[in-house]
Amino acid sequence: MRFSVLLKACLLLLIVLATGCHHAKKEDEAEVLPVDKMYAAAHLALENGNYGKAIKFDQRLIARFPFGAYTEQATLELAFAQYKSGKPEDAYSTINRFIKTYPTQKHVDYAFYLRGVVNFDRDRGFLDHYANQDMTKRDQANTLQSFEDFSELVTKFPDSRYAADARQRMIYLRDNMARAQLNVALFYLDRGAYVAASNRAKDIVEKYQRTPQAGDALAVMVMSYKALSEDKLAADAERVLQLNYPDHPYLKGHWPPHAHWWARMIPFRS
Repeated sequence: MRFSVLLKACLLLLIVLATGCHHAKKEDEAEVLPVDKMYAAAHLALENGNYGKAIKFDQRLIARFPFGAYTEQATLELAFAQYKSGKPEDAYSTINRFIKTYPTQKHVDYAFYLRGVVNFDRDRGFLDHYANQDMTKRDQANTLQSFEDFSELVTKFPDSRYAADARQRMIYLRDNMARAQLNVALFYLDRGAYVAASNRAKDIVEKYQRTPQAGDALAVMVMSYKALSEDKLAADAERVLQLNYPDHPYLKGHWPPHAHWWARMIPFRS
């Protein structure tokens, strides 16, 4: 009887120990798996949308195996997982480290592209999508940085599979930057700061000639110069407006429009 009780106690202890070892092994997978299996686990997690696990395994892989093809790919996928997890600063840091460490890696063009996307989406949160908030009235630092990131991609890798999308995003970003400047010009115009309004509008015409806002900028220049009694400058600006934008509302006496007209968000089409 005593032996039977002792045997049962020993079996129970073995079961508890085995279960504990099993859990410990599961918890320590990131510390014991070989590099190929670690990468496979991280990649599968990424494909399944389990970004937390992907980040954990990619970070441990990079720490445990700092060199090699798996590490290079894991670094890229880590950046993507961080971006999808809503951690743009971490993603941006990882991408910059990748570009600096592996400047000739075969997928470095994707790193430049992802860097642009991170900044492109940095301000496009819930309010921008669902409350029609105008991004051109916000700080344009991320917009400018995104434009520069995409520009670097298409300059260095013009034949990249990501170049066409990058160029489309650059067009959108140029329009956004031009509208941001137009917002400021109209703000000055509305408050009678005609010198500031004309200078900002002139800057739009010079830097963003191919954007839809160039015509509005010319109209701002005409109105500002007339208010300043700069008749020759006003006539020159109006002549350029008539030549390039003959149907502009200003020429028909219907401009500037209501604020909601010029502050509308132009949706991006990928």
